[in-house]
Amino acid sequence: MRVIFMGTPDFAVETLRAILAAGHEVALVVTQPDKPKGRGRALQEPAVKQCAKEQNLPVYQPRRIREAESIEYLRQYRPDIIIVAAFGQILPKEILQMPAYGCVNVHASLLPKYRGAAPIQWAVIYGDKVSGVSTMRMDEGLDTGDVIETAEVTLAEDETGGSLFARLAKKGAELCVHTMQKIEDGTAVYTKQDASKATHVGMITKQMGNIDWTQPAVSIERLIRGLDPWPGTYTRLNGKMLKIWRARAEEGESAQPAGTVAFVSKSACKVQTGDGVLSLLSVQLEGKKRMDIEAFLRGFEVTEHMELT
Repeated sequence: MRVIFMGTPDFAVETLRAILAAGHEVALVVTQPDKPKGRGRALQEPAVKQCAKEQNLPVYQPRRIREAESIEYLRQYRPDIIIVAAFGQILPKEILQMPAYGCVNVHASLLPKYRGAAPIQWAVIYGDKVSGVSTMRMDEGLDTGDVIETAEVTLAEDETGGSLFARLAKKGAELCVHTMQKIEDGTAVYTKQDASKATHVGMITKQMGNIDWTQPAVSIERLIRGLDPWPGTYTRLNGKMLKIWRARAEEGESAQPAGTVAFVSKSACKVQTGDGVLSLLSVQLEGKKRMDIEAFLRGFEVTEHMELT
């Protein structure tokens, strides 16, 4: 099929590569504009643009895909199908109706669960045992179109947002190619979503990483994994930011208030939470490298009753 591909981050690169490997013609790659990043604020190209350039594919980076100029630009490529994977803009009706086979979205959750942004991280934060990907025929709503196919993955006990991201990117690429084949040969089945089972999730922000120690230890531990690698979770110890990369939720209470060091030894540091204690396993003090808790305790004095805020 003749494809217009729309995507922006690393997650979408796997799908683009799979479409090319399956022998489809990618007539155009559409991605978000380059954005300034880092201290120098130098412009950085989206991962999908970098991949497209490696494959000598034409790239289009509209600021607003809904503008008439953008719609007409796409129309000239006469796509059979438009494949969307984490593009980052909502498509207007004119584009949705443009290709003969419609627009198909590769979405990183088992729809109707987790409509909206960042479904991967929320699956970890909410403690899901199973996640997955869906292919969906897009309509004018936000992730509300008919589901074509789904594929499940079981989360590991130590699953992070980053590890699940990589697994679902690969699974989504495989599912997309399979779905395209079904659409092309006329065997695709379109199933309406049960809106009553939908959960809407929002964007991940840096502020979400600020640990609220009054929450249960199990919830904080999931948050730590869900926000790894970005933005990471953090607290403050003796006025310095302390990022927490790995931890273990444990049962038990102390007489200390939430956010206070309840136990410390040469190789362990446990913090009281709103329910249970959190044993810190891997941390990173402001201005320092990431290290395991034993190495951290050798270089930074931590005592019981210290407060983390």
